[in-house]
Amino acid sequence: MDQDQEKLAIEDAQPEPAPEPPQPQQQRGFIAEWTVTIILLLFGTTSLVQAFVIPTGSMEDTLLIGDHLLVDKLAYAPAGPISGRILPYTEIKRGDIIVFRYPVDIRQTFVKRAIGVPGDHIRVSFKQLILNGRRVNEPYVYHKTDYIDSYRDNFPGDPNVHVAESAVDMLMNHVQNGDVVVPPNCIFAMGDNRDSSLDSRYWGFVPRDNIIGKPLIIYWSYDAPTEALADPSISLTHIADMILHFPTKTRWRRTLQLIHGYPLQ
Repeated sequence: MDQDQEKLAIEDAQPEPAPEPPQPQQQRGFIAEWTVTIILLLFGTTSLVQAFVIPTGSMEDTLLIGDHLLVDKLAYAPAGPISGRILPYTEIKRGDIIVFRYPVDIRQTFVKRAIGVPGDHIRVSFKQLILNGRRVNEPYVYHKTDYIDSYRDNFPGDPNVHVAESAVDMLMNHVQNGDVVVPPNCIFAMGDNRDSSLDSRYWGFVPRDNIIGKPLIIYWSYDAPTEALADPSISLTHIADMILHFPTKTRWRRTLQLIHGYPLQ
């Protein structure tokens, strides 16, 4: 495996007035997305595109265990005076899927969905996301459990599990009228597999500087267990499995699928 390929780590009071809606941003069209994809595939280096593999189910069913991704590291890069006119840089938007350095341990890399941007008010009530005072439709969300967890499904609240110090700071200093308020230069991120995701509820905000880029395409998807993918080194057992079962365990329908966010309002 290419040495620059990294492993993704696991995984009703009146609200404050909602922040002003962001100005519409120019979106990448279908042709533009494929153009960028082809350019990165042909000419990309680790400074432009990077390969990752999904070892856990925290983003099911959007991203599956064994999905191999190419991540566009240019997407959220700050635009220069010339490059900003040529390359399709974008701001991080609610609903984007992002790849970032885990705030608790930057040696690990996570992939989650950006749920809140600076100024947003976020709350979860009985598994339902409430964003800036509105219930949000999230068709991508997957719930594995039927029961209600007092912290996970009614957030923010009193943690019933150990949370990182950064999450404690979030709960103590960034909650207003029962909502978490996203501070400047931060993102609130959650997994699509909402009941089984180690996300901002447990370790706080994602600093803007930690964000690497956005997943661009699934270049290969292989049905393998977490144990085979989470280890930084590839075991001989996993190599043998790929040799023997490559045609049958490759998810051909997912190969070369572009990865899109879902706009949240």
